[in-house]
This record gives sequence, structure tokens and C-alpha cells, in this order.
Amino acid sequence: MALIAGACGSSDNDNAGSKSTTTDDVKVPKGGTLVIGAEQEPDCMDWIGTCSGSSWGYWMVTVNTMPRAFDILKSADGDYSYKHNSLLTAEPKLETSPVQTVTYDINPKAVWNDGTPITSTDFKYTWDQIANGADVYDKTGYDLIEKVDDTDKATAVVTFKSGQNYSDWKGLFTGNYGIFPSHLLQGKDRDAEMKDGYKFSGGPWILEAWNKTDNITLVPNPNFWGTKPNLDKVIFKVQADTSAEFTAFKSGQVSAIYPQPQLDAVDQINAGLPGTKKDINAKTGNFEALWLNNAVAPFDDLAVRKAVAYAVDRAAIVQRLFGALGVKAPLNDLNATVVSQFTDPQAFAKYKLDLGMVDKTLTGAGWAKGSDGVYAKGGQKLAFKVRTTAGNKRRETTQQILQTQFKAAGMEMSVDNLKAGDLFGKALPTGDFQAAIYANVLTTLGPSTCNLFCTKNSNDIGQSGGNNYTRTRIPALDEQLLKMDGELDDDALVTEGKAASNISAENMISLPIDPLPTILLWNSKVVGPIADNALLGPWWNLNTWGVTS
Repeated sequence: MALIAGACGSSDNDNAGSKSTTTDDVKVPKGGTLVIGAEQEPDCMDWIGTCSGSSWGYWMVTVNTMPRAFDILKSADGDYSYKHNSLLTAEPKLETSPVQTVTYDINPKAVWNDGTPITSTDFKYTWDQIANGADVYDKTGYDLIEKVDDTDKATAVVTFKSGQNYSDWKGLFTGNYGIFPSHLLQGKDRDAEMKDGYKFSGGPWILEAWNKTDNITLVPNPNFWGTKPNLDKVIFKVQADTSAEFTAFKSGQVSAIYPQPQLDAVDQINAGLPGTKKDINAKTGNFEALWLNNAVAPFDDLAVRKAVAYAVDRAAIVQRLFGALGVKAPLNDLNATVVSQFTDPQAFAKYKLDLGMVDKTLTGAGWAKGSDGVYAKGGQKLAFKVRTTAGNKRRETTQQILQTQFKAAGMEMSVDNLKAGDLFGKALPTGDFQAAIYANVLTTLGPSTCNLFCTKNSNDIGQSGGNNYTRTRIPALDEQLLKMDGELDDDALVTEGKAASNISAENMISLPIDPLPTILLWNSKVVGPIADNALLGPWWNLNTWGVTS
């Protein structure tokens, strides 16, 4: 499962994968208020709805208020794996014959903040809302479930449809959504109850307030059965952009930030920020690309998609944007580096700047270069617009570089940027774009990208629903991704994953650019076991943080 990045230890060695400083050895005090800079706020807080695609909403609120079956934790070697959450008494029991079933034993201490026990009926309600509801962000996996037995309120038994296995079953009731309170929402309009904020919680924090365009405030959940927060309050102060975020951080208005790796931000970090600690990672759950709408001209033409790939010097773009962070090579797969063991991380490596291949590919498909130096076919110039989030300087820089490179290759590219809410809430879901630059952000460890590229998850232009915004519809790719969704054998999953990567590259469905490295900064007053989590985000263990006077 994936969300969208819309805004998007330092040990003294130069580990290109991660540079961080931690404060594990400092005693964490009780009390105090922590103010954090936030580059983006969600479009809504109905986490099931199509309006909920913001990664920032997930990181700030979902992770801290919605109970989940599994945590996703980083090991000493840098790899991530699932570990059952304290919501459960033990690892769920998986059975594969005669059909796949998963049995979850719920911790009797687990309660909602109003004291009501979390039960198997909450699992059942959550599944039903996602699998059978309308206007759902992503049904992947939930649509393969036949039923959830809630006869025993302390035990949820999930049975999958006959012949339908699901490999990333640990990501269900975990990533994107968590688990919803049936006793509060059953029979009501869930979207109306949640979209502007909600007061229930099954996590360590409660959403106290969402003052739109200004702040999101969390306070401790006194009935949380796990590790209760040290802090009295956390305020996420919404910032206009990365530049404003840095200004607020340096002036002490906010004490921690998670800035997009903009050029000026990287320069300031490398110059040194007094009293600042950091966690910088290149192995992330992110993957940024030039996403192409395969259902509209000119990218409904495979020859054009391939020519675009040969027209771009991706290595030069990555070096310009991220070289100072140690990230110098382009991403060569349409998937995140944290799951690269299941894919072919070099599938797109053949696409390098080659103007000879641009000409060969286009002329072979009937395009001809005009006197103005621009290719045309049937009276139509090879011209297109690229959209991204307005005000994102790094992505705007990427657009400027692409414009220059495309012009040299005989293509006309123009810019048509939108506010994050309009791009991710309207244009992308309805297919109102030719090409766009943004990042997808994994929330589970499932390596299949069926939710992004399977035909069943696409809609016609003008209709929203499903995450296949690029309207990729390739039967051979569907076959491999659907196999991956149901594959319980890791060796077979690797074979299928590599095949999917190579089919994606052969059809050049979109062009991967970079892994979008992450930067977490905090000042010396903030203490605790602070470290970014590639799947759960930077605030995943906020209940263990504290502030000193």
C-alpha cells in the first residue's frame, strides 16, 4: 500500500544509506509541549476515503491514534520487518489450507479512549467499510477477504476467498488504515463523522484539535494500555513550504522538522545548524518518478514514453538535487528501496540520455522532426504539460531541468502546477494530467504495486477511485502483480517481482527518478529514541519523546 508525498544515525561516518544522531542515552522527562513543523496537512481525516492520500495525515494522526495489528520496525542491519503490535497477545496464526485464514487474538487490555474494549467486531467493521464501501482510497487485500468472524469478541478470524491468498496479510489492519471503532461508527456516515477530525483513539494520542491551515494538536490518551506519552501536548504547526519550515526551526518556533530535501535545505544542513541533531536516510519507503498518464496523448503511445526515457539525463538530475546528501544514482525501478530484494532494482537502467535512440524510436513510430526542431505526427506536435505541487522548489527545479532536456530532444514541455490538495485530491484521481512529478510512500512491506498499476485499480478519465492514476493497463503486468499479491512463497515472490519490474520497464509505464531521501531534524531540547521509520514515518514513536527545559 502507498500514500503520496505531496510536500513532501549523524554518526561521524559517511554511510550513504543513513546519517543520524540519536539521544537514547538521555533520560526523558515528563511533561511539556513539543511544537513540530509540518509541511502539509491532510485533505481530510476519513482515512478510508479517497481524500486521505496525504502521507502527512498518516504520519501525524493515523499512526498515533488508530490501533494497528503490526508495527514495522528497523533492525540493526537496516532492514524492516513486521512485529505484532501490543494490540495483540501474540503473532497471528496463519493457515493456508484449505483456504487462507488469519486468527488475531486481541489483548484484553486494549481499549478505545472511552474505555470500550477493542474487539473482533472492529476488525469486521474495518474490513467491510474498505472492501464494500464507496469512494475508498485503496481496497487492495481487503477485497480478497470472504468474511471476518467476530463470534468471539476477543478473537478475529479472517477468512480469504477460495483460491485467493494474500502475501502482505500483515499489512492489513496495519498500513494506511489501522482499525476503526465499530461501536461509534456502525450505522453512521463514517466520512461525515471523521473527515474534519475525530475524538476517538486506540493509540497513545488523541486528536485534540485540527485548526485547518494552522495546526494539528495531539494530547495523551489516558486509557492507552501501552507506553503512555511523556509529553503533555504535541502541536504540529503547518508551514507554507520548506523555506518557511526552516526559518521557523532556526528561530526556535518549532523544535523538530521533516523537510523535503530542497537544495537550500541541504546546503544549510551541510553548512551546519548549531544545536541540531539529524537522521538522514536514502533507504526509504519513497519512490519519486515522472508519472505518465498512459490513457491520454501523447503518452498513450509507447514510442513516446520510451523516447521520453531516452531524452532525460536522470543521473544529472539526481546529482543536482541529492548529490550533497550522498545520493548520486537514479532510481531504476518503480518501487521503494526497502523492498528491493523482491524486485529488479536495475530494470530501468537501460534508459539513459541517448538522443540517437530518441530519434530512432520516434521516427520508427511515424514521428518526424519539423523545421522548428520539434517532432510531430498527424499534425500534432510532441508537446505536453508536467504538473507537480506548486511552491515545491525542488520539484520546480526538476521541471526546469526537464524542460531544457526535452527541448534538446525535440519535445515541447510546459508547466501547469497545482496546490497539493488540488493535484492529489482532484487532478490525479480523475486523470486530469498528462505527466506529473510526485512520490509514492509505502505504508506496508508488501512489494506488489498492483494497487498502483493493475488494470482493476484504474478508472476511466474523469472518474476517481483506485490508485492507478497513470491508467496503466497491461495484461502481462497484471498477471505478475496479481500473482505477487497472492504469493506466500518468498522465492516465487522474487521471481514474480523481477518479472513485474522488467515488464514495467519494457512498457516504460512511467520514469523513476529518485528514492527521495528523508531528513529528520530536531534541536537539542528534544530527547528520546528519535529515528525516522521508512514505513510509519518520523513521528511513529512520539510517545517516547520528551523535551528538556
